[in-house]
Amino acid sequence: MTSSRTMTLNMGPQHPSTHGVLRLVLTLDGEVVVKCVSHIGYLHTGIEKGLESKRYQQGIPLTDRMDYLAPLSNNLALVLAVEKALGITVPERAQTIRVLLTELTRIKSHLVWLGTHALDIGAMSVFLYCFREREAILDLYEAVSGQRMMSSYFRVGGLASDLPPGFEEAVKAFLKTFPDRLAEYEALLTANPLWRQRTVGIGTIKREDAIALGMSGPGLRACGVGYDVRRAHPYSGYERYSFEIPLGKTGDVYDRYLVRMAEMRQSHRITGQALERLTPGPVNVADPKLIPPPKPLLKRSMEALIHHFKLYAEGFSVPAGEVYHAIEAPKGELGCYLVSDGSPRPYRVHFRAPSFVNLQALPKMVEGRLVADVVAVIGSLDIVLGEIDR
Repeated sequence: MTSSRTMTLNMGPQHPSTHGVLRLVLTLDGEVVVKCVSHIGYLHTGIEKGLESKRYQQGIPLTDRMDYLAPLSNNLALVLAVEKALGITVPERAQTIRVLLTELTRIKSHLVWLGTHALDIGAMSVFLYCFREREAILDLYEAVSGQRMMSSYFRVGGLASDLPPGFEEAVKAFLKTFPDRLAEYEALLTANPLWRQRTVGIGTIKREDAIALGMSGPGLRACGVGYDVRRAHPYSGYERYSFEIPLGKTGDVYDRYLVRMAEMRQSHRITGQALERLTPGPVNVADPKLIPPPKPLLKRSMEALIHHFKLYAEGFSVPAGEVYHAIEAPKGELGCYLVSDGSPRPYRVHFRAPSFVNLQALPKMVEGRLVADVVAVIGSLDIVLGEIDR
């Protein structure tokens, strides 16, 4: 009679520390993880298929629901891909506002990561502090779009509208207080011996393995690989901004923490530069086939009224062909692959979602480690299942 030394444990799909509806099947030898298999699909939304049934502008709100912690980043990936297919470039002011808001989005996303990651490991105070600053950014979201989370503010050809009065002053007020708040988080965690015990040397992945698995974002840069789409393939004028790419050395949970903390400082730096670059001007291209006429004109021009009706009833066509455009989202390289058949609706839309790709690295990080470390490693990956189960 033989007996097995291992046991199989289902972690999820409702475990509160898995950052979404993720199921892990863990094979354990005592408390050591021998094998880890990820099971996804519990949150499948059909967003990509849904985009194929929507006109190009109609589909933008669907993208907010992928990485729901970084909706404007998702908006940007889609609209840049469509603009690339159309062969257009949005005005300078629109590009600057896009940079400003997506960098605030990066800070907001990292704040949720830090607060929940700390909560997973047992540090409750950090969670409360991070959500305090997140609320300030959500107020800015609400100011520009009327919506605190699913903002859908970017448009093909520019923006839904220009910035409201007082917005720049509100951003300056946030930028003034944020560095001290960030230093407060670091004072609580960075040198904390309990935090270091749970993160240093945990969930390590070699840089060659991270590259082979297609990792991107803070997880890749924590291994010492300085790849950032904003620097490697600039978009929205990022080549004109001054910022550094934070790197780690060992690729463990602690390095991923340090990289994201440094990234928030760099996003703060970029946002300040974007404010300085804001100059008066249009926020949409001057193409009547893409942009509706001004509302006051609708009352006195039948041609404008007809154009408005046709644009919203029929949309605009995109030349047949295929394009791919990537941005540096908070979780890594978010790419949009778009195929057009020349109609007002895309024939095919597919996203290279960083959470989906980065999740492949989880077995490399946890196998051979204690089961108690699995939650810390998942938190350090900063995955969102809405982005994985599209």
